Amino acid sequence: MTRIKASSRQIVFIVDDDSAICEGLCDLLDSVGIAAQSFSTAEEFLAAWNPGLGGCLLLDVRLPGLNGMELQEKLIRANPTIPIIIMTGHGDIPMVRKALKSGAAEFLVKPFGDDELLDAIELIFVDQQKRQQRLDLVNSISARLQLLTSREREVMELVTAGHTNKEIAEKLFLSIVTIKMHRGHLMRKMQAESVADLVRMADMVKGRN
Repeated sequence: MTRIKASSRQIVFIVDDDSAICEGLCDLLDSVGIAAQSFSTAEEFLAAWNPGLGGCLLLDVRLPGLNGMELQEKLIRANPTIPIIIMTGHGDIPMVRKALKSGAAEFLVKPFGDDELLDAIELIFVDQQKRQQRLDLVNSISARLQLLTSREREVMELVTAGHTNKEIAEKLFLSIVTIKMHRGHLMRKMQAESVADLVRMADMVKGRN
């Protein structure tokens, strides 16, 4: 598998009390161009973590103080967006089920292969990139909507609901010529090439809300 190039937001946070494992994982990730930062305890990670950084968390189960499963639960309650890969040398089926049911992206049993870890991280990063691209598109569409006049918004709602120019004119008590004018303006402002394109934009913004 060809490795994707990680963005500045894609960093792997490693929480493991074994310094040798942390060092080895950091070296592995650095070798494929992925930034990494390690912590020996959950508390140390929480003190330094900024949700705005994005990335993912590679989390050992057995930790001094707050353990990995407890940290996962704490992060879930905080409603973060950071995906978690649970890793342990002492995993069992109930633990795997609990971690995955709680939202873990993957569960790796030590010792795991380099490709196994990198594949899991890559899947997470690809998904994050897709989500970010969709968010950027929705934000762009929302910004275009702000350019419409109130009348153009009314026309757009009726157009995307499937009404013809004649039906829209009757509903808004305007001439067909005026409706065509508003329709042309809103299509240009929304950068829509067709009605189908306009409908997709409207659905994306509605889906966000």
